[in-house]
Amino acid sequence: MKVLLVDDSPVDRVISEAFLLELGHEVILGEDGLQALELYREHHPDIILMDEVMPIMRGHEAARAIREFDDDWVPIIFLSARFTAEDIAAGIDAGGDDYLAKPLDQTILAAKMKALGRIASMRQKLLEVSSELELANVELQRQADVDGLTSLANRRYMDRFLSHEVARCARSKQPLSVIMCDIDEFKLYNDHYGHLKGDDCIKLIAELLASRTRRATDLAARYGGEEFSIILPDTTEGDALKLAHSIRGAVEELNIAHEKSSVTDHVTLSLGVFNATPSHILRGADYLNFADKALYHAKQSGRNKVVAYSDMEA
Repeated sequence: MKVLLVDDSPVDRVISEAFLLELGHEVILGEDGLQALELYREHHPDIILMDEVMPIMRGHEAARAIREFDDDWVPIIFLSARFTAEDIAAGIDAGGDDYLAKPLDQTILAAKMKALGRIASMRQKLLEVSSELELANVELQRQADVDGLTSLANRRYMDRFLSHEVARCARSKQPLSVIMCDIDEFKLYNDHYGHLKGDDCIKLIAELLASRTRRATDLAARYGGEEFSIILPDTTEGDALKLAHSIRGAVEELNIAHEKSSVTDHVTLSLGVFNATPSHILRGADYLNFADKALYHAKQSGRNKVVAYSDMEA
C-alpha cells in the first residue's frame, strides 16, 4: 500500500518508515499537518499515519482538512504519546479512524496494516462495482432516450428537449423552428418489400437526418413509425426551409427503389415547417401540431415537397 507517514519527530519518522518498508509498503514522508494535506492532494495514498501533536497544524486539524477536501475515504490513524480519552475522541470527531500509541510497537503496527490492507482491498472492489454501476446507469439512461431502430432521439426525449428549447428561446427571444417529415406511401413500401426492407429504409433516412443536423443545439428524432421531427433552436424560417429542401433532395438522391409509389419510382419525403419566436401562448405541442399540419398539406398536395405553415396561412 501507499502510506503517507506524517511526524514532526525525525527519530520517530525514521523508525516508523523502517517498519513500514520492512512490511513491503511504499512510504511518503511529511513533517507537519500542512504538509500532510499537500502530500495527500499530490499522492492520493491508501492510508495515512499521522502524529497528533505537530507544529503549524495539529493532526486532527489536518484530518478535518483532508476530509473536507475529498469525499474519497482513506483511513487515517493517529500516532500519539498522549493517549487520553479526550485525545481519541477529538481525533475520531475530526475524521480519524484509529489511534496507535507512541513509541510504535512493530507487531501491533503490522497487525493494523494487515487489517487495513484487507479493508483497502474491499474498498477498491466497492469502488470498481460503483464505477461499473454508474456506467451501466449512464447506458440505461442513454437507451431510454434513444430509438432502438435508428439511434436517433426517441419521442420521449424529443418532447423534453422541445419543452426546454421553447422555454430557452422565449427567454432569449430567439426563433425556434420545427420540421416534421414523413416517408411518402411507406405502407405500400412495407407491403411490397417487407418489414425488414422497411426497417432498412427508415434507418437510411435516419442516418441522413442525423448527418444534416450537425449543430450541437439541433435535434433529429424519430417521432413514430416512418415519421421524423427536427428541432432547430435559434433558427429562422428561411434557414429551416433551406434545410428541409436539402433533406428532401438528399432523400431523392439516395435512390431507394419504391415501385409502388404514386410519386416516382423511388422513396421520397414530405416535410412541413413551422417557425415562431416562443411566447406564453406557444407550447412545444403547438410547434409539433403546426408543423404536422404543414406536413399534411405537403402530402395532400402531391407529396415529395416542403410546405411552410406560414404559406398555408397566407
